[in-house]
Amino acid sequence: MLDLTYETPKPKVIAGAKHDWELVIGMEVHAQVSSKAKLFSGASTQFGAEPNSNVAFVDAAMPGMLPVINEFCVEQAVRTGLGLKAEIHLKSAFDRKNYFYPDLPQGYQISQLYEPIVGEGEILVDMGPGVARKVRIERIHLEQDAGKSIHDMDPHMSFVDLNRTGVALMEIVSRPDIRGPEEAAAYVTKLRQILRYLGTCDGNMQNGNLRADVNVSVCRPGDYERYQETQDFGHLGTRCEIKNMNSMRFIQAAIEYEARRQIKILEEGGEVVQETRLYDPDKGETRSMRSKEEAHDYRYFPCPDLLPLEIEQAWVDDIAANLPELPDEKKARFMGDYGLTEYDASVLTADTTSAGYFEQVVAACDDGKLAANWVINELFGRLKTDEKDISESPLSPAQLGGIIELIKSDTISGKIAKDLFEIVYTEGGDPAQIVEERGMKQVTDTGAIEAALDQIIADNPAQVEKAKVNPKLAGWFVGQVMKATGGKANPKAVNDLVQAKLGL
Repeated sequence: MLDLTYETPKPKVIAGAKHDWELVIGMEVHAQVSSKAKLFSGASTQFGAEPNSNVAFVDAAMPGMLPVINEFCVEQAVRTGLGLKAEIHLKSAFDRKNYFYPDLPQGYQISQLYEPIVGEGEILVDMGPGVARKVRIERIHLEQDAGKSIHDMDPHMSFVDLNRTGVALMEIVSRPDIRGPEEAAAYVTKLRQILRYLGTCDGNMQNGNLRADVNVSVCRPGDYERYQETQDFGHLGTRCEIKNMNSMRFIQAAIEYEARRQIKILEEGGEVVQETRLYDPDKGETRSMRSKEEAHDYRYFPCPDLLPLEIEQAWVDDIAANLPELPDEKKARFMGDYGLTEYDASVLTADTTSAGYFEQVVAACDDGKLAANWVINELFGRLKTDEKDISESPLSPAQLGGIIELIKSDTISGKIAKDLFEIVYTEGGDPAQIVEERGMKQVTDTGAIEAALDQIIADNPAQVEKAKVNPKLAGWFVGQVMKATGGKANPKAVNDLVQAKLGL
Protein backbone atom coordinates (compact mmCIF):
# COMPACT_ATOMS: atom_id res chain seq x y z
CA MET A 1 0.00 0.00 0.00
CA LEU A 2 1.08 3.59 -0.61
CA ASP A 3 2.27 5.52 2.43
CA LEU A 4 -0.04 8.50 2.07
CA THR A 5 -1.04 11.39 4.28
CA TYR A 6 -4.75 12.09 3.99
CA GLU A 7 -5.23 15.83 4.23
CA THR A 8 -8.37 17.62 5.25
CA PRO A 9 -9.22 19.64 2.14
CA LYS A 10 -7.82 23.16 2.37
CA PRO A 11 -10.33 25.66 1.02
CA LYS A 12 -9.50 27.96 -1.82
CA VAL A 13 -9.71 31.47 -0.36
CA ILE A 14 -10.63 34.02 -3.01
CA ALA A 15 -8.24 36.97 -3.05
CA GLY A 16 -9.28 40.51 -3.86
CA ALA A 17 -12.72 40.37 -2.20
CA LYS A 18 -13.87 42.56 0.70
CA HIS A 19 -14.28 39.52 2.95
CA ASP A 20 -12.85 36.03 3.12
CA TRP A 21 -14.80 33.48 1.10
CA GLU A 22 -14.30 29.77 0.59
CA LEU A 23 -15.16 27.61 -2.37
CA VAL A 24 -17.32 24.50 -2.23
CA ILE A 25 -17.52 22.27 -5.30
CA GLY A 26 -19.46 19.14 -6.17
CA MET A 27 -19.14 17.26 -9.44
CA GLU A 28 -21.53 15.25 -11.59
CA VAL A 29 -19.44 13.40 -14.15
CA HIS A 30 -21.18 11.76 -17.11
CA ALA A 31 -19.06 8.85 -18.33
CA GLN A 32 -20.12 7.05 -21.50
CA VAL A 33 -20.09 3.31 -20.88
CA SER A 34 -17.63 1.42 -23.07
CA SER A 35 -20.07 -0.85 -24.87
CA LYS A 36 -20.67 -1.68 -28.52
CA ALA A 37 -24.43 -1.43 -28.03
CA LYS A 38 -26.71 1.10 -26.35
CA LEU A 39 -28.34 0.81 -22.94
CA PHE A 40 -31.77 -0.32 -24.13
CA SER A 41 -31.21 -1.30 -27.77
CA GLY A 42 -28.75 -3.16 -29.96
CA ALA A 43 -27.86 -0.07 -32.01
CA SER A 44 -24.16 0.67 -32.45
CA THR A 45 -22.34 3.25 -30.32
CA GLN A 46 -19.63 3.88 -32.95
CA PHE A 47 -18.39 7.47 -32.84
CA GLY A 48 -18.27 9.46 -36.07
CA ALA A 49 -20.86 7.43 -37.97
CA GLU A 50 -23.12 9.11 -40.49
CA PRO A 51 -25.81 11.19 -38.73
CA ASN A 52 -28.87 9.17 -37.68
CA SER A 53 -27.35 5.88 -38.89
CA ASN A 54 -27.02 4.27 -35.42
CA VAL A 55 -30.64 4.55 -34.38
CA ALA A 56 -32.91 1.65 -33.43
CA PHE A 57 -36.70 1.97 -33.35
CA VAL A 58 -36.68 2.21 -29.55
CA ASP A 59 -34.07 5.03 -29.69
CA ALA A 60 -36.29 6.97 -32.08
CA ALA A 61 -39.31 6.43 -29.76
CA MET A 62 -41.37 4.65 -32.38
CA PRO A 63 -44.82 3.62 -31.10
CA GLY A 64 -44.94 0.26 -29.35
CA MET A 65 -41.17 -0.06 -28.93
CA LEU A 66 -40.02 -1.25 -25.50
CA PRO A 67 -36.57 -0.95 -23.94
CA VAL A 68 -34.54 -4.08 -23.17
CA ILE A 69 -31.68 -3.70 -20.68
CA ASN A 70 -28.13 -4.32 -21.92
CA GLU A 71 -26.57 -6.66 -19.35
CA PHE A 72 -23.02 -5.65 -20.28
CA CYS A 73 -23.76 -2.00 -19.46
CA VAL A 74 -24.99 -3.09 -16.03
CA GLU A 75 -21.79 -5.10 -15.57
CA GLN A 76 -19.71 -2.05 -16.49
CA ALA A 77 -21.53 0.06 -13.90
CA VAL A 78 -20.94 -2.58 -11.23
CA ARG A 79 -17.27 -2.81 -12.21
CA THR A 80 -16.97 0.98 -11.89
CA GLY A 81 -18.61 0.94 -8.47
CA LEU A 82 -16.23 -1.77 -7.25
CA GLY A 83 -13.27 0.20 -8.60
CA LEU A 84 -14.40 3.20 -6.55
CA LYS A 85 -14.84 1.06 -3.41
CA ALA A 86 -18.55 1.77 -3.52
CA GLU A 87 -21.60 -0.10 -2.30
CA ILE A 88 -23.29 -2.18 -5.00
CA HIS A 89 -27.07 -2.32 -4.72
CA LEU A 90 -28.40 -5.76 -5.59
CA LYS A 91 -31.75 -4.16 -6.38
CA SER A 92 -32.10 -0.94 -8.34
CA ALA A 93 -34.81 0.60 -10.50
CA PHE A 94 -35.24 2.93 -13.45
CA ASP A 95 -37.28 6.12 -13.50
CA ARG A 96 -38.52 8.49 -16.15
CA LYS A 97 -37.10 12.00 -16.08
CA ASN A 98 -39.50 14.12 -18.10
CA TYR A 99 -38.37 17.06 -20.18
CA PHE A 100 -38.87 18.14 -23.76
CA TYR A 101 -36.11 18.92 -26.23
CA PRO A 102 -35.73 18.19 -29.94
CA ASP A 103 -32.90 15.69 -29.41
CA LEU A 104 -34.93 13.64 -26.90
CA PRO A 105 -37.52 11.80 -29.05
CA GLN A 106 -39.31 10.11 -26.13
CA GLY A 107 -39.90 13.34 -24.25
CA TYR A 108 -38.26 11.70 -21.23
CA GLN A 109 -34.96 10.17 -20.23
CA ILE A 110 -34.74 6.77 -18.56
CA SER A 111 -32.54 7.26 -15.51
CA GLN A 112 -32.24 6.17 -11.86
CA LEU A 113 -33.23 8.67 -9.19
CA TYR A 114 -34.62 6.76 -6.22
CA GLU A 115 -32.74 3.46 -6.42
CA PRO A 116 -29.36 3.81 -8.18
CA ILE A 117 -27.27 0.74 -8.94
CA VAL A 118 -24.22 2.04 -7.01
CA GLY A 119 -24.17 3.76 -3.64
CA GLU A 120 -21.48 5.53 -1.63
CA GLY A 121 -17.80 5.20 -2.50
CA GLU A 122 -14.64 7.29 -2.57
CA ILE A 123 -11.75 8.50 -4.70
CA LEU A 124 -8.28 9.30 -3.43
CA VAL A 125 -7.20 12.44 -5.25
CA ASP A 126 -3.45 12.90 -5.65
CA MET A 127 -2.45 16.37 -4.48
CA GLY A 128 1.34 16.02 -4.35
CA PRO A 129 4.05 13.57 -3.28
CA GLY A 130 2.73 11.50 -0.39
CA VAL A 131 -0.47 13.55 -0.10
CA ALA A 132 -3.98 12.49 -1.11
CA ARG A 133 -7.47 13.70 -0.32
CA LYS A 134 -10.61 11.63 -0.09
CA VAL A 135 -13.56 12.80 -2.15
CA ARG A 136 -16.74 10.93 -1.31
CA ILE A 137 -18.90 9.49 -4.08
CA GLU A 138 -22.60 9.83 -3.32
CA ARG A 139 -23.92 7.53 -6.06
CA ILE A 140 -23.53 6.21 -9.57
CA HIS A 141 -26.59 5.67 -11.67
CA LEU A 142 -27.19 4.43 -15.19
CA GLU A 143 -29.09 6.53 -17.69
CA GLN A 144 -29.48 6.99 -21.43
CA ASP A 145 -27.86 9.86 -23.28
CA ALA A 146 -29.76 12.35 -25.41
CA GLY A 147 -29.06 13.14 -29.06
CA LYS A 148 -27.24 16.15 -30.43
CA SER A 149 -28.74 19.36 -31.74
CA ILE A 150 -26.68 21.12 -34.43
CA HIS A 151 -27.23 24.84 -34.90
CA ASP A 152 -24.28 25.95 -37.04
CA MET A 153 -24.88 24.16 -40.35
CA ASP A 154 -27.59 26.46 -41.67
CA PRO A 155 -28.48 30.06 -40.80
CA HIS A 156 -32.21 29.29 -40.75
CA MET A 157 -32.50 25.69 -39.51
CA SER A 158 -31.26 23.41 -36.77
CA PHE A 159 -30.57 19.70 -37.22
CA VAL A 160 -30.79 16.74 -34.90
CA ASP A 161 -28.48 13.71 -34.88
CA LEU A 162 -29.90 10.81 -32.85
CA ASN A 163 -26.82 8.58 -33.03
CA ARG A 164 -25.98 9.31 -29.40
CA THR A 165 -29.58 8.85 -28.23
CA GLY A 166 -29.83 5.90 -25.88
CA VAL A 167 -26.09 5.46 -25.38
CA ALA A 168 -25.40 4.27 -21.83
CA LEU A 169 -24.07 6.82 -19.38
CA MET A 170 -22.86 6.45 -15.82
CA GLU A 171 -23.54 9.61 -13.83
CA ILE A 172 -20.96 9.70 -11.04
CA VAL A 173 -22.05 12.16 -8.36
CA SER A 174 -19.61 13.42 -5.73
CA ARG A 175 -20.32 14.98 -2.39
CA PRO A 176 -19.48 18.70 -2.07
CA ASP A 177 -16.01 17.79 -0.77
CA ILE A 178 -13.87 19.58 -3.38
CA ARG A 179 -12.47 22.92 -2.21
CA GLY A 180 -10.66 24.50 -5.15
CA PRO A 181 -10.22 24.60 -8.95
CA GLU A 182 -6.97 22.61 -8.94
CA GLU A 183 -8.52 19.93 -6.75
CA ALA A 184 -11.54 19.75 -9.08
CA ALA A 185 -9.29 19.12 -12.07
CA ALA A 186 -7.26 16.58 -10.09
CA TYR A 187 -10.47 14.79 -9.12
CA VAL A 188 -11.65 14.46 -12.72
CA THR A 189 -8.15 13.39 -13.78
CA LYS A 190 -8.05 10.63 -11.17
CA LEU A 191 -11.59 9.48 -11.93
CA ARG A 192 -10.80 9.35 -15.65
CA GLN A 193 -7.66 7.33 -14.93
CA ILE A 194 -9.57 4.77 -12.85
CA LEU A 195 -12.31 4.41 -15.48
CA ARG A 196 -9.72 3.79 -18.19
CA TYR A 197 -7.93 1.21 -16.06
CA LEU A 198 -11.25 -0.55 -15.47
CA GLY A 199 -12.12 -0.38 -19.17
CA THR A 200 -15.58 1.01 -18.37
CA CYS A 201 -15.14 4.37 -20.16
CA ASP A 202 -12.45 5.47 -22.61
CA GLY A 203 -12.36 8.93 -21.00
CA ASN A 204 -12.24 10.72 -24.35
CA MET A 205 -13.29 14.23 -23.36
CA GLN A 206 -12.86 15.65 -26.85
CA ASN A 207 -15.59 13.34 -28.18
CA GLY A 208 -17.82 14.06 -25.18
CA ASN A 209 -17.41 10.56 -23.73
CA LEU A 210 -16.50 12.11 -20.38
CA ARG A 211 -17.98 15.44 -19.39
CA ALA A 212 -18.53 17.12 -16.07
CA ASP A 213 -21.23 19.30 -14.58
CA VAL A 214 -19.58 21.46 -11.92
CA ASN A 215 -21.63 22.77 -8.99
CA VAL A 216 -20.02 25.87 -7.46
CA SER A 217 -20.96 27.83 -4.37
CA VAL A 218 -19.15 30.14 -1.96
CA CYS A 219 -19.46 30.38 1.79
CA ARG A 220 -17.84 32.25 4.66
CA PRO A 221 -15.05 30.59 6.70
CA GLY A 222 -16.50 28.14 9.21
CA ASP A 223 -19.68 27.43 7.26
CA TYR A 224 -18.25 24.31 5.62
CA GLU A 225 -17.37 22.87 9.02
CA ARG A 226 -20.92 23.57 10.16
CA TYR A 227 -22.22 21.71 7.09
CA GLN A 228 -20.04 18.72 7.98
CA GLU A 229 -21.48 18.65 11.49
CA THR A 230 -25.11 19.08 10.49
CA GLN A 231 -25.20 17.89 6.84
CA ASP A 232 -27.35 20.99 6.25
CA PHE A 233 -26.58 22.20 2.72
CA GLY A 234 -27.92 25.63 3.69
CA HIS A 235 -24.51 26.41 5.17
CA LEU A 236 -22.81 26.06 1.78
CA GLY A 237 -24.48 28.92 -0.07
CA THR A 238 -26.57 28.83 -3.24
CA ARG A 239 -24.93 26.73 -5.92
CA CYS A 240 -24.82 27.24 -9.65
CA GLU A 241 -24.17 24.39 -12.06
CA ILE A 242 -21.79 24.78 -15.00
CA LYS A 243 -22.81 22.24 -17.64
CA ASN A 244 -20.88 19.95 -19.97
CA MET A 245 -17.27 20.78 -19.15
CA ASN A 246 -14.88 18.67 -21.23
CA SER A 247 -11.46 20.16 -20.44
CA MET A 248 -9.43 20.21 -17.23
CA ARG A 249 -8.17 23.71 -18.04
CA PHE A 250 -11.68 25.00 -18.71
CA ILE A 251 -12.98 23.39 -15.49
CA GLN A 252 -10.45 25.37 -13.46
CA ALA A 253 -11.05 28.63 -15.33
CA ALA A 254 -14.84 28.30 -15.09
CA ILE A 255 -14.72 27.69 -11.32
CA GLU A 256 -12.45 30.70 -10.78
CA TYR A 257 -14.76 32.98 -12.78
CA GLU A 258 -17.97 31.65 -11.25
CA ALA A 259 -16.67 32.02 -7.71
CA ARG A 260 -15.73 35.66 -8.30
CA ARG A 261 -19.09 36.33 -9.97
CA GLN A 262 -20.99 34.98 -6.97
CA ILE A 263 -18.81 36.84 -4.45
CA LYS A 264 -19.37 40.12 -6.31
CA ILE A 265 -23.14 39.60 -6.16
CA LEU A 266 -23.09 38.79 -2.44
CA GLU A 267 -20.78 41.65 -1.48
CA GLU A 268 -23.01 44.09 -3.36
CA GLY A 269 -25.97 42.94 -1.27
CA GLY A 270 -27.59 40.71 -3.88
CA GLU A 271 -28.56 37.05 -3.85
CA VAL A 272 -27.13 34.30 -5.99
CA VAL A 273 -29.83 32.66 -8.10
CA GLN A 274 -29.65 28.89 -8.41
CA GLU A 275 -29.30 28.23 -12.11
CA THR A 276 -27.56 26.24 -14.81
CA ARG A 277 -24.78 28.09 -16.62
CA LEU A 278 -22.47 27.49 -19.57
CA TYR A 279 -18.78 28.39 -19.80
CA ASP A 280 -17.60 30.44 -22.78
CA PRO A 281 -13.87 29.67 -23.23
CA ASP A 282 -13.43 32.51 -25.74
CA LYS A 283 -14.62 35.12 -23.25
CA GLY A 284 -13.43 33.26 -20.16
CA GLU A 285 -16.78 33.63 -18.44
CA THR A 286 -19.93 31.74 -17.53
CA ARG A 287 -23.37 32.78 -18.78
CA SER A 288 -26.88 31.82 -17.77
CA MET A 289 -28.46 28.88 -19.60
CA ARG A 290 -31.66 28.26 -17.62
CA SER A 291 -32.98 28.34 -14.08
CA LYS A 292 -31.83 25.30 -12.15
CA GLU A 293 -34.45 22.58 -12.05
CA GLU A 294 -35.13 20.50 -8.98
CA ALA A 295 -36.10 16.83 -9.05
CA HIS A 296 -39.81 17.63 -8.81
CA ASP A 297 -39.58 19.78 -11.94
CA TYR A 298 -38.80 16.65 -13.96
CA ARG A 299 -41.85 14.78 -12.60
CA TYR A 300 -39.85 11.63 -11.95
CA PHE A 301 -41.83 8.41 -11.67
CA PRO A 302 -40.90 4.71 -11.95
CA CYS A 303 -40.42 3.64 -15.57
CA PRO A 304 -43.44 1.44 -16.38
CA ASP A 305 -41.59 -0.33 -19.21
CA LEU A 306 -38.81 -1.77 -17.04
CA LEU A 307 -38.97 -4.13 -14.08
CA PRO A 308 -36.74 -3.44 -11.07
CA LEU A 309 -33.19 -4.59 -11.80
CA GLU A 310 -32.12 -7.40 -9.50
CA ILE A 311 -28.59 -8.86 -9.56
CA GLU A 312 -26.99 -11.63 -7.55
CA GLN A 313 -24.15 -11.22 -5.09
CA ALA A 314 -22.28 -14.13 -6.70
CA TRP A 315 -22.27 -12.22 -10.00
CA VAL A 316 -20.91 -9.11 -8.26
CA ASP A 317 -18.26 -11.21 -6.51
CA ASP A 318 -17.18 -12.68 -9.84
CA ILE A 319 -16.75 -9.19 -11.32
CA ALA A 320 -14.78 -8.12 -8.24
CA ALA A 321 -12.48 -11.15 -8.53
CA ASN A 322 -11.59 -10.16 -12.08
CA LEU A 323 -10.91 -6.46 -11.55
CA PRO A 324 -7.60 -5.28 -13.01
CA GLU A 325 -4.82 -3.80 -10.89
CA LEU A 326 -5.90 -0.19 -10.30
CA PRO A 327 -3.67 2.93 -10.43
CA ASP A 328 -2.93 3.29 -6.70
CA GLU A 329 -2.16 -0.42 -6.37
CA LYS A 330 0.07 -0.41 -9.43
CA LYS A 331 1.91 2.70 -8.26
CA ALA A 332 2.56 1.13 -4.87
CA ARG A 333 3.85 -2.04 -6.54
CA PHE A 334 6.16 -0.10 -8.87
CA MET A 335 7.62 1.74 -5.88
CA GLY A 336 8.05 -1.47 -3.89
CA ASP A 337 9.19 -3.87 -6.60
CA TYR A 338 11.36 -1.52 -8.65
CA GLY A 339 12.49 1.01 -6.05
CA LEU A 340 10.97 3.95 -7.95
CA THR A 341 10.21 7.35 -6.50
CA GLU A 342 6.55 8.23 -6.12
CA TYR A 343 6.87 10.78 -8.93
CA ASP A 344 8.35 8.26 -11.39
CA ALA A 345 5.78 5.64 -10.42
CA SER A 346 2.98 8.19 -10.91
CA VAL A 347 4.21 9.11 -14.39
CA LEU A 348 4.55 5.48 -15.45
CA THR A 349 1.13 4.47 -14.13
CA ALA A 350 -0.72 7.46 -15.59
CA ASP A 351 -2.25 5.05 -18.10
CA THR A 352 -2.20 1.32 -18.63
CA THR A 353 -0.30 1.52 -21.93
CA SER A 354 2.65 3.36 -20.39
CA ALA A 355 2.70 1.03 -17.40
CA GLY A 356 2.62 -2.03 -19.64
CA TYR A 357 5.41 -0.67 -21.85
CA PHE A 358 7.60 0.02 -18.82
CA GLU A 359 7.14 -3.47 -17.39
CA GLN A 360 8.09 -5.01 -20.73
CA VAL A 361 11.29 -2.92 -20.74
CA VAL A 362 12.08 -4.13 -17.22
CA ALA A 363 11.51 -7.73 -18.33
CA ALA A 364 14.10 -7.18 -21.08
CA CYS A 365 16.79 -5.53 -18.92
CA ASP A 366 16.00 -6.47 -15.28
CA ASP A 367 16.67 -2.95 -13.94
CA GLY A 368 13.60 -1.00 -12.86
CA LYS A 369 15.30 2.28 -11.96
CA LEU A 370 17.34 2.47 -15.17
CA ALA A 371 14.31 1.46 -17.22
CA ALA A 372 12.20 4.18 -15.57
CA ASN A 373 14.87 6.79 -16.30
CA TRP A 374 15.07 5.89 -19.99
CA VAL A 375 11.32 5.54 -20.49
CA ILE A 376 10.44 8.81 -18.75
CA ASN A 377 13.32 11.06 -19.78
CA GLU A 378 14.40 9.76 -23.17
CA LEU A 379 11.40 8.00 -24.70
CA PHE A 380 8.59 10.16 -23.34
CA GLY A 381 10.60 13.28 -24.13
CA ARG A 382 11.13 12.22 -27.74
CA LEU A 383 7.52 11.13 -28.20
CA LYS A 384 6.33 14.50 -26.90
CA THR A 385 8.57 16.29 -29.39
CA ASP A 386 7.14 14.14 -32.18
CA GLU A 387 3.58 14.57 -30.84
CA LYS A 388 3.16 10.81 -30.58
CA ASP A 389 1.48 8.58 -28.01
CA ILE A 390 3.29 5.70 -26.31
CA SER A 391 1.21 3.31 -28.42
CA GLU A 392 2.81 4.89 -31.51
CA SER A 393 6.39 4.51 -30.30
CA PRO A 394 8.71 3.31 -33.08
CA LEU A 395 10.95 1.90 -30.35
CA SER A 396 9.72 -1.40 -28.92
CA PRO A 397 10.15 -2.32 -25.24
CA ALA A 398 12.55 -5.09 -26.28
CA GLN A 399 14.72 -2.61 -28.21
CA LEU A 400 14.86 -0.13 -25.33
CA GLY A 401 15.57 -2.97 -22.92
CA GLY A 402 18.39 -4.07 -25.23
CA ILE A 403 19.97 -0.61 -25.11
CA ILE A 404 19.82 -0.63 -21.31
CA GLU A 405 21.39 -4.10 -21.21
CA LEU A 406 24.33 -2.78 -23.27
CA ILE A 407 24.80 0.03 -20.73
CA LYS A 408 24.67 -2.37 -17.79
CA SER A 409 27.28 -4.67 -19.35
CA ASP A 410 29.62 -1.70 -19.99
CA THR A 411 29.45 -2.45 -23.71
CA ILE A 412 28.48 1.18 -24.37
CA SER A 413 28.67 4.40 -22.35
CA GLY A 414 25.71 6.60 -21.48
CA LYS A 415 26.69 9.05 -24.23
CA ILE A 416 26.92 6.30 -26.85
CA ALA A 417 23.61 4.93 -25.57
CA LYS A 418 21.87 8.20 -26.47
CA ASP A 419 23.33 8.03 -29.97
CA LEU A 420 22.21 4.41 -30.23
CA PHE A 421 18.74 5.36 -28.97
CA GLU A 422 18.43 7.88 -31.80
CA ILE A 423 19.54 5.34 -34.40
CA VAL A 424 17.12 2.64 -33.24
CA TYR A 425 14.27 5.16 -32.81
CA THR A 426 14.62 6.45 -36.37
CA GLU A 427 15.98 3.44 -38.26
CA GLY A 428 14.97 0.42 -36.18
CA GLY A 429 17.12 -2.67 -35.81
CA ASP A 430 18.72 -4.74 -33.08
CA PRO A 431 20.74 -2.53 -30.68
CA ALA A 432 23.50 -5.10 -30.07
CA GLN A 433 23.95 -5.71 -33.78
CA ILE A 434 24.09 -1.98 -34.54
CA VAL A 435 26.79 -1.48 -31.87
CA GLU A 436 28.85 -4.32 -33.35
CA GLU A 437 28.48 -3.25 -36.98
CA ARG A 438 29.12 0.46 -36.40
CA GLY A 439 32.01 0.11 -33.96
CA MET A 440 30.19 1.78 -31.09
CA LYS A 441 31.57 -0.43 -28.33
CA GLN A 442 32.98 1.30 -25.30
CA VAL A 443 36.79 1.35 -24.98
CA THR A 444 37.67 -0.52 -21.80
CA ASP A 445 41.33 -1.15 -22.67
CA THR A 446 43.08 0.88 -19.97
CA GLY A 447 46.28 0.84 -22.01
CA ALA A 448 44.65 2.72 -24.89
CA ILE A 449 42.95 5.14 -22.49
CA GLU A 450 46.20 5.71 -20.58
CA ALA A 451 48.08 6.44 -23.80
CA ALA A 452 45.52 9.08 -24.78
CA LEU A 453 45.65 10.62 -21.29
CA ASP A 454 49.45 10.71 -21.21
CA GLN A 455 49.49 12.64 -24.47
CA ILE A 456 46.94 15.16 -23.18
CA ILE A 457 48.93 15.66 -19.94
CA ALA A 458 52.16 16.14 -21.89
CA ASP A 459 50.52 18.73 -24.17
CA ASN A 460 48.95 20.73 -21.31
CA PRO A 461 51.42 21.19 -18.41
CA ALA A 462 49.82 24.46 -17.30
CA GLN A 463 46.41 22.79 -17.00
CA VAL A 464 48.01 20.02 -14.94
CA GLU A 465 49.33 22.52 -12.40
CA LYS A 466 45.93 24.22 -12.17
CA ALA A 467 44.21 20.87 -11.57
CA LYS A 468 46.62 20.03 -8.76
CA VAL A 469 45.68 23.31 -7.06
CA ASN A 470 41.98 22.93 -7.83
CA PRO A 471 40.97 19.23 -8.17
CA LYS A 472 37.63 20.20 -9.70
CA LEU A 473 39.52 21.00 -12.92
CA ALA A 474 40.31 17.31 -13.33
CA GLY A 475 37.05 17.05 -15.22
CA TRP A 476 38.68 18.92 -18.08
CA PHE A 477 41.07 16.00 -18.62
CA VAL A 478 38.20 13.50 -18.50
CA GLY A 479 36.42 15.48 -21.19
CA GLN A 480 39.55 15.65 -23.37
CA VAL A 481 40.06 11.89 -23.17
CA MET A 482 36.42 11.26 -24.06
CA LYS A 483 36.82 13.60 -27.00
CA ALA A 484 40.03 11.90 -28.15
CA THR A 485 38.36 8.47 -28.05
CA GLY A 486 35.19 9.59 -29.79
CA GLY A 487 33.18 9.22 -26.58
CA LYS A 488 33.91 5.49 -26.47
CA ALA A 489 36.17 5.42 -23.42
CA ASN A 490 34.75 3.98 -20.24
CA PRO A 491 34.02 7.11 -18.14
CA LYS A 492 34.81 5.41 -14.83
CA ALA A 493 38.14 4.07 -16.12
CA VAL A 494 39.03 7.52 -17.47
CA ASN A 495 38.16 9.22 -14.18
CA ASP A 496 40.20 6.71 -12.14
CA LEU A 497 43.24 7.17 -14.39
CA VAL A 498 43.00 10.97 -14.29
CA GLN A 499 42.89 10.91 -10.50
CA ALA A 500 45.91 8.59 -10.36
CA LYS A 501 48.02 10.42 -12.97
CA LEU A 502 47.43 13.83 -11.42
CA GLY A 503 47.94 12.52 -7.88
CA LEU A 504 44.57 13.83 -6.69
